[in-house]
Amino acid sequence: MFSLDSGREQLLHNKQTECVFMWTNSSGDPIGVVMNYVEKDGAFWLTCTRRRKRVAALEKRPRASIAVSSRGTEIGMSQAVTYRGDVKIYDDQTTSDWFYRALAEKVRPDSKSQQDAFVEHLDTPGRVVIELIPDPDGRIGFDSEQMFANSPAGRSSHNN
Repeated sequence: MFSLDSGREQLLHNKQTECVFMWTNSSGDPIGVVMNYVEKDGAFWLTCTRRRKRVAALEKRPRASIAVSSRGTEIGMSQAVTYRGDVKIYDDQTTSDWFYRALAEKVRPDSKSQQDAFVEHLDTPGRVVIELIPDPDGRIGFDSEQMFANSPAGRSSHNN
């Protein structure tokens, strides 16, 4: 009910640059941070340095989730999707090369020189790339446009 359809979901991933990435610590407590991401072929890709506690946690417990909201984009508010799934961690140059470029193009779309500088900034020793592979049943989507379509309250008048 009020689920985000596949077209709006893809538009959300095309427009949004940030997600909340979540995992559990050794005590079982949930932790989440805002990170830039790239969606490619149904998987979600992120990066951080190996010294971040999330990397050790994910190596021990390779399960995580991400939540993506339309907040801050021009596509309106209260569209969101969450995924849970398995995680793989990469530290090879081939993965880094394609991912850093893809992320730079997403977060610096208007300037090739800024993209190049962003790639150079990321391409440092000790950095890893994280892939989240969603479970087949690990998606929750929400679209408030559907929820309020026939409501006297109407849709939100805010763009973000």
